[in-house]
Amino acid sequence: MTIILILVCLFALLLLGVPVAFALGGMGLGMLLLGGFSPLMAPQSILSTLDGFILLAVPLFLLMSNLLLKGGVGRDLFAAVQAWVGHWPGGLAVATIISCGLFAAISGSSVATAATIGTVAIPEMINRGYDKRFVYGLLAAGGTLGILIPPSIPMIVYGFVTEQSVIALFLAGIAPGLLLITLFIVFAMLHARLSGNFENVPKASMSERIDASKRAFPSVALAALVIVGLYSGAFTPTEAAAVGATAALFIVAFWLRTLTWATLWEAVRESAITTAAILLIVAGAKVFGKAIALYRIPQDISAFLASTIDGPIMFIIVVSVVLLLMGLVFEALSMILIMTPVLLPAALGLGFDPIWFGIYMVIMVECALITPPVGLNLYVIQSVARTTLGNVARGVWPFLALMLFTVALLYAFPDLALYIPFKW
Repeated sequence: MTIILILVCLFALLLLGVPVAFALGGMGLGMLLLGGFSPLMAPQSILSTLDGFILLAVPLFLLMSNLLLKGGVGRDLFAAVQAWVGHWPGGLAVATIISCGLFAAISGSSVATAATIGTVAIPEMINRGYDKRFVYGLLAAGGTLGILIPPSIPMIVYGFVTEQSVIALFLAGIAPGLLLITLFIVFAMLHARLSGNFENVPKASMSERIDASKRAFPSVALAALVIVGLYSGAFTPTEAAAVGATAALFIVAFWLRTLTWATLWEAVRESAITTAAILLIVAGAKVFGKAIALYRIPQDISAFLASTIDGPIMFIIVVSVVLLLMGLVFEALSMILIMTPVLLPAALGLGFDPIWFGIYMVIMVECALITPPVGLNLYVIQSVARTTLGNVARGVWPFLALMLFTVALLYAFPDLALYIPFKW
């Protein structure tokens, strides 16, 4: 009964337009006061949270992402991939998915991935006769790869909250991310063959392919540097973010020469604003998490699930439904910060690995990113394409089904997530 009352109050605050960070922090402080606990626990929780070294990676990865976005790297990536695969059946769609995966491996941001590749790919695909709803859904779903393929800001936050290795989480996301890219590509090619309502792209010459690849090479090398550095143990996540941001600045300022003082200021400003928003949500969620821990709500939920749910598969089904419903209201980081402390004890009790559960949570959060009415990527594509939210939302359903299918495969074959970090 207590958890239901808490959720009702939280939803009421959100419906009244209270920002997520202040709704969570206010609810947590109110619960501390009503429970007779010291209100000093709130600032102590916030201080201990924001003092974490690992969180330094967040603004640095955001700066790297925004520098690449402002420097036009997305155009170069898309042109290079299109030169190699654009002549395939549905080649532009395939090029779009691969470009999303490459940019995701550089930026770690779903919004930046959707906005950057969408700006280039949407007009090109529509001009070639691709169905508009398919294009919008493809870009909205392709952008979600940004939080699954490392580096990933939600994985950093999950690792921080659960005290798990962020590097292990990054490595665990590689195989599911590649699987999702493969499923998207297969669907795109089948859709192209069955619909046939598009114009083929002429095959690029070898010189055109080489020229396009040369321009995109520094960005691909940056992604390889970050991932290999993390995997080899040469970098911590924070060091990888610092190296990546520095390399991104060098690429767009001196190699590509596409960065101006104005765009540099925009990149720094937008990174600072997003960082502040993320850290405020983390701080508010920490106060809320402290309160629900003192109320023993996670233990009560774990006991309830253990007594009413028959086995791990039912647990995953129930949790998936809950997360999809929460995705109607909450954005990605809020879901991770609110639900992880509640669900993880029950998951551990049922024998799930915490790294595996983190990848599962991230994929379900991806689904939330393209679930109306709060799916952030829907609004990004709506803004880029200057269309209605309904058109974008109707195009994402096949890709949402593929994401849920990936969750099923992840449950059936846990080594999809665990093989690279622990057995390779």
